[in-house]
Amino acid sequence: MTGRRNAARRWSGLRLILAALVLATQVQAQETPVPLLTLDQDRFFLQSDFGKAVVERERTATAALEQENKRIEAELIAEEQALTEERKTLPAKDFSAKAEAFDQKVERIRDEQDAKARALTEGRDKDRKAFLQAAVPVLGELLGQKQAAAILDKNLVIVSLSAIDVTDEAIAAVNKALAAKPAPTP
Repeated sequence: MTGRRNAARRWSGLRLILAALVLATQVQAQETPVPLLTLDQDRFFLQSDFGKAVVERERTATAALEQENKRIEAELIAEEQALTEERKTLPAKDFSAKAEAFDQKVERIRDEQDAKARALTEGRDKDRKAFLQAAVPVLGELLGQKQAAAILDKNLVIVSLSAIDVTDEAIAAVNKALAAKPAPTP
């Protein structure tokens, strides 16, 4: 029974300490307001004029690469079928040499196409970095206008008020800023 009373006293004391901390935090927050803002980085990029241009260029390049891959695949299938037909009439040594050359060609083409796909991904990453470099001054200005201490990624915040989300304002501001001066071309 004594153990329960001691545990109850400790729990009661802990609740008092927590309540005091909460009150102290609220009082301090009331004395020095330091607003935080949130920004949906993906939407900020994708809905900006710059981001829309990047996405369109990437979509076009991806579609062209897919078409090229389909064309190459059809050519390789036809070449493989012709090689299979030649197998019936070629000596084993000659067929083996042709089959090896074909396999090497397929590997080379696969490596080339993979490099093109990686280049698309690298280009997307470079475009995002260029956008962020151009957007940082705009976001800094927005931070000052709102008299805020920080802009946090909205996706990393667990709970927030929609009033602190400045994504729409940031999109409008970056579009205006990038339209007024030359921005990195996507």
